Amino acid sequence: MLYLCAKYDLDCTISFPYDSDEYWEVVEWLVWMQSGIGPMQGQANHFYRYAPKKIDYAIDRYQTETRRLYSVLEDRLTAQESSGQGLWLVGGKYTIADLCCFSWVNWAEWALGRNWNGEGEKKTFPGVEKWLNTINGRPAIQKGCDIPDNFEMKEAMKTEEGEAEYAKHHSNWVMKGQEADQEKHK
Repeated sequence: MLYLCAKYDLDCTISFPYDSDEYWEVVEWLVWMQSGIGPMQGQANHFYRYAPKKIDYAIDRYQTETRRLYSVLEDRLTAQESSGQGLWLVGGKYTIADLCCFSWVNWAEWALGRNWNGEGEKKTFPGVEKWLNTINGRPAIQKGCDIPDNFEMKEAMKTEEGEAEYAKHHSNWVMKGQEADQEKHK
């Protein structure tokens, strides 16, 4: 993303000039995503959705850490909005930091379950939900999420039946890929 912005985002539409304070803040959030939310939520996804044996310790451990990281994101978004920076991670505008973090958080239901954000007035992450909805409302995001196939997870997760069907299909797909990798790399 940094390379693509340096090469093609010369007007800094979704980035900031190299070596500015905002540039380095974007880098901090990219590193946070890459070393925090990505691996932790990835493990939450795996143990909650795909592991053939359900290990409560692993599910609890990675879901709890994912929620802790969502709390970090919630605090940042709340602080940014309170200080007049809008609902963005860095510099008062939508950047690659938002896009990269969104790419994981958009799958919150998959990692944490359909009620990932609490219910009714007891929302745990209202800023994160507002941020997600704002980004999901962007036409380019909608278009991008539908490549190569229509993004159907959020709709499927609205009912227990939809969740079960979606989980079965995607679990089979992941397990077949894992089996192929195991065979190839023995």
